[in-house]
Amino acid sequence: MHFREELRLLEEQALGGLDMVVQALARVMEALEHQDIELAAMVVADDDRIDGRYLEVHQGILSLLARQAPVATDLRLVAALLDVVKHVERMGDQCVNVAKLIPVAGHEPPREPEILDRLLRMGRQAGSQVAQAKQAFASRDVALAEDLVRQDDVIDRLNREIFREVLACGDDADAREWSMLMMLMSRSIERIGDNAVDIGEQTAFVVTGLFREFQDASHPELSPGTTG
Repeated sequence: MHFREELRLLEEQALGGLDMVVQALARVMEALEHQDIELAAMVVADDDRIDGRYLEVHQGILSLLARQAPVATDLRLVAALLDVVKHVERMGDQCVNVAKLIPVAGHEPPREPEILDRLLRMGRQAGSQVAQAKQAFASRDVALAEDLVRQDDVIDRLNREIFREVLACGDDADAREWSMLMMLMSRSIERIGDNAVDIGEQTAFVVTGLFREFQDASHPELSPGTTG
């Protein structure tokens, strides 16, 4: 098989891993909303599929490199795909982290509706970001990739709001314990958003050949060449 064709198939496999993450995240959010411990356990068990996809793509790329030496543009894509599948595996692990905390909260936890609502919104936003990261990479759309920073600001804001609400949750020990678990889940979802932004940065790298962090995209006053 021709090098470019093999590389195209490996990219499809890597981006398919992002679909698996979106599915896992949607299922773990459903499990959280309905306190479905069986569904949470399925998310944990299914992470083997995401890990398997990571190993499949990673080993496939190494095998390809061992047989053929890519030119500069192809080498950028190879390096980016290695990074993408690393983030796929990490996002799968974050979904597992959330799933494992669901049974710890108990069957009928003392829920705080505001915290739960924000956490579910974070999950939906993170799923949207992962899907957008896939679309940006597949279409080599740098503008769409850079927009992930703006999307991620929503998750960061919700994460901060959850933290403040946890601090103000009162003296009830059960409520405090539940709220702390929600804060741990919030942190895991926030990391998924960060990984989506990282994939966006790899999109720009493939297109331009230059790696840069997108943080300045949300703070143009801090961009190189500007004065404070």
